[in-house]
Amino acid sequence: MAEGKLTETSDAAGLEALISRAAASTRGLPPVGKWNPEFCGDLDMEIRADGTWFYMGTPIGRQPLVRLFSTVLRKDADGKTYLVTPVEKVGIRVEDAPFVGVEMSVTQRGDQQILTFRTNVGDVVEAGPDHALRFEIAGENDELKPYLHVRGRLEALISRPVMYDLVALGEPVEIDGREMFAVRSGESVFPMMEMRELEALSR
Repeated sequence: MAEGKLTETSDAAGLEALISRAAASTRGLPPVGKWNPEFCGDLDMEIRADGTWFYMGTPIGRQPLVRLFSTVLRKDADGKTYLVTPVEKVGIRVEDAPFVGVEMSVTQRGDQQILTFRTNVGDVVEAGPDHALRFEIAGENDELKPYLHVRGRLEALISRPVMYDLVALGEPVEIDGREMFAVRSGESVFPMMEMRELEALSR
């Protein structure tokens, strides 16, 4: 397939073929990081910030299909996100993060606390050394946006209701001589912001 943007006609046919090949290569989570197929152009597909997948401007309502596509997602060093099978790689657009953290469970407390998240596509991820939480302050209203590393270079944006539960678990922690507002999970400490910033927001 020639490199470049796919036409609308080839999009439709190519999507069906992509679904077929993705299904054939998916048994659990396939080793997409080990595949090095030819780049076949960009597909008119987008993942919006709320986790909704769109194809040619229309929401993809079939959750099993979204789940299938999510297992062959890969974000490369170029910062772009692709659907990858052993024989092809097609680019898609991602508005924010490809996944959304929609649920959080808390086990233990204190230094032994473990936070486990479920994403909108069914991944279950325990925050810790291999799956870090990071926090950004973004937007006109300086909103806190937590992200969880899921796999590869792919992250989940923690949904706002879950974010409030996450913030409620925060505590002051000294990190490298700075007093930070942070949350613990799996023996890791993840700073959200400096305590002085939190105090300024609370005024």
